[in-house]
Amino acid sequence: MPLLSFSSPLEPLLNDIFPNIQLWMKRDDLLHPSVSGNKFRKLKYNLIQASKNRPILISMGGAWSNHLHALAHAAQLLGLSSVGLVRGLHAEHSALNATLSDCQSAGMQLQFVSREDYRKLRDQPDIWKNWVTQDPKEYLWLPEGGSNALALTGMAELVDELKQDLGRTPDTIVLACGTGASLAGILAGLRGQGRVIGIAAVSNAGYLRQQVQQLLLDAGQPAYQNFEILLDFAQGGFAKASPALLQFCEQFFQQTKIPVEPVYTGKMLFALAELCRSGKFVKGERVVAIHTGGLQGLRGYLTK
Repeated sequence: MPLLSFSSPLEPLLNDIFPNIQLWMKRDDLLHPSVSGNKFRKLKYNLIQASKNRPILISMGGAWSNHLHALAHAAQLLGLSSVGLVRGLHAEHSALNATLSDCQSAGMQLQFVSREDYRKLRDQPDIWKNWVTQDPKEYLWLPEGGSNALALTGMAELVDELKQDLGRTPDTIVLACGTGASLAGILAGLRGQGRVIGIAAVSNAGYLRQQVQQLLLDAGQPAYQNFEILLDFAQGGFAKASPALLQFCEQFFQQTKIPVEPVYTGKMLFALAELCRSGKFVKGERVVAIHTGGLQGLRGYLTK
């Protein structure tokens, strides 16, 4: 299945933004032009399963959701139908933004749900069935962000790629953390080696550690403890950014020519630079930063 056979390059980052460490960036933003980053990896084995019995794919996300954008395009490429449950009533989205327009153009059926109902979709595993028009058995439900046990299998493959490219396991892997599934999958791939640092992209994210452990349990994985999630770099909340963060993202791009957005990867790199300066790493530590893609969402950020 060509859509699902890609790996991404590993690039050394040699500049003074990140002092005292050996740093590489895993360029998952280059996995696919419209199904990029951790979304590609998290969807991979769900889509392999779906290609066998060809259900209607249904999931949830916000108006600028990288997950829904990736799912819509992946479904189109595989000839599958898809439904997106979008946070916010239709009146809030009377003019579709660029992300939702892309989803619709790719064939995704959009349904708008109230913010109260959206919270229920997060908390009640089967309530999504209230929004379907056919027998629920005809659908494959994917949780918010595509975060389920199969997602961990796809993310774990990233570690195998790193080992092949580096010739060894990196000392530390750093990535942005939204739902915790990407981090959990990397832990599964590391099998207790090295350590993982997650940079929470959302406020009040103390629940993320438990969520990572639950995802590992659901996937039949051990309760790995070689990780931490840092909560102090959320910049005030999801998709919030300080002038300092925006300036950092521009500086990073000017020095490396690698585009980043301030919602996930930019926020993670901003935190990583501070951690380097504050002595978080031993001198010469081998660190890999994960570019989780999502650059399409930058369009929404720039319209604010």
